[in-house]
Amino acid sequence: MAIEWRVLGRAGADNALHAVVDTGQARDSFLFDCGEHCLDGLRTADIQAVSQLCFSHFHMDHVAGFDGFFRLNYNRADPPVEVWGPPGTLAIMEHRFLGFIWNLHADQPGEWIVREVDEAQIRAARFLTREAFVARRQPDRPRDSALLQRTANWSLEARLLPHGGVSSLAYRLVEPPRRNIDPVALRDLGEAPGPWLKAVADEARKDDETIELGSQSHKLGSLRERLLRSSPGDSLAWLTDFRVEPGTEAWSDLVAWLAGTDTLVCECQYRDLDSALAVKNAHMSASLVGRLAAEAGVGRLVLQHLSRRYTGAEWHELYLEVKNQFPRVELPRDWPVPY
Repeated sequence: MAIEWRVLGRAGADNALHAVVDTGQARDSFLFDCGEHCLDGLRTADIQAVSQLCFSHFHMDHVAGFDGFFRLNYNRADPPVEVWGPPGTLAIMEHRFLGFIWNLHADQPGEWIVREVDEAQIRAARFLTREAFVARRQPDRPRDSALLQRTANWSLEARLLPHGGVSSLAYRLVEPPRRNIDPVALRDLGEAPGPWLKAVADEARKDDETIELGSQSHKLGSLRERLLRSSPGDSLAWLTDFRVEPGTEAWSDLVAWLAGTDTLVCECQYRDLDSALAVKNAHMSASLVGRLAAEAGVGRLVLQHLSRRYTGAEWHELYLEVKNQFPRVELPRDWPVPY
């Protein structure tokens, strides 16, 4: 299993994050935000494969590309498009859906499940293309942890972060732990590799099931305990448009939530010399972003959402300010910013 990801958009322009959880048997696609021109770098098939559309908030630079996404997906047969966002998401998405005239929709497929996340609950509504996107409210679900949804292949988590007068939803995508055959333990067992190892690795088969190896019978549970070793799955976080101050409870909670994340893709709007502007506009400045990554102990930090007020040379200085706090920092590979 692995999480493939790519930052969309250009330096100094709208950005988004496309991610795919690939198990080898299935591929689940996620899109975090949908700014203007962010979809230009994706194939139509990639856009139509997105099953989870995750909005941080609804400022124009994070939603301006939605109409293009909607046009390609409004009547797709399967699976439904699941939309996540902060408080206000249900009303905003309903207005987006109803911003078109629907008179050729009656026999068309298409299902959208929209959920808005606040501190205490998740509210949801279902929209069907054949019903011209009339909202059908679903039962509210209490929320007592960061977890939004879990499948066999991934978990999606979120935290509400302050962005001036609105909330910005930060996301974390996590694979389940991997269980792999330990080659040393296999050698010590004295059995040759073969199809029987698939039975050991197949979690659908019960521990008390017996398989034959040579002249001996073995319980799958016993073989799993002896041969399988667990290791953490990949994890990927998307943080954008927020301001959290060190030394506060919000900072400590965010650090704890991000702890050990493999890849943190984070906004970095302002250089340190413009910290006053960062505070005024409720964004992070370079050294704060680096400090957050360092305290959380993430594997690597990828910068996005750089302010267009800067030149390429100034973006380089911003990068160095982050690097002073956290050496494992990088910019998206296709951005023409000098390191």
